[in-house]
Amino acid sequence: VCVCVCVILAGVAGNLAAIQASRMSTYLHYWSVPGALPPKMSAGCPGPCATFCSSDVNSKSARVLVSLVVPGHLLFLYTVQLLQGGHAAMTSAFIICYLSAALLQVAILIYTAGLMVHWLWRRGLDPDNYSIPYLTALGDLLGTGFLALSFRLVMMF
Repeated sequence: VCVCVCVILAGVAGNLAAIQASRMSTYLHYWSVPGALPPKMSAGCPGPCATFCSSDVNSKSARVLVSLVVPGHLLFLYTVQLLQGGHAAMTSAFIICYLSAALLQVAILIYTAGLMVHWLWRRGLDPDNYSIPYLTALGDLLGTGFLALSFRLVMMF
C-alpha cells in the first residue's frame, strides 16, 4: 500500500501545483510584461488569504484545485484497494490521516506556487520554465514526509 499511495500522493499534488503555476504564468503573460506585475496584483508577497480567499481568477482556480483533492484521492484509494484484492487494510484512521496529508500538501504547494510565480516574474523569468520543477520536487518531498507521518500516526493510535 505504501508504494502505491506514495506515488499517488506525490504525483497528484505536483500536477495540481503545476496547473496553478501555469495558469498564473499565462495570466501574467496576458496582462503584463516580464519584470512588472499587472496593476490587479499586489507588488508585495501574497498571503494565504490572497491565494485562497480573494475574488480574483487565480484564487478561484486555487480553490477549485484544492476542492479536487479529497474526491480524487478517495477514488485513487478505492482503486488501490480493488487492485490489491483486499490484501491492503485501509482503516478509517489511515484514510483520515492520508486525506489530511494530501490537503495540507496541496495547500502548501499551491501557496508556494503563487509565491514562486510572483518572485520569478518580477525578475523577468518565465515561471512556466522555472517554477514547475521546483514545485514537483517539493511535492515529492512533502508527500513522502506527510505519508510517513500518516503511517506513524496510524501506528500510534
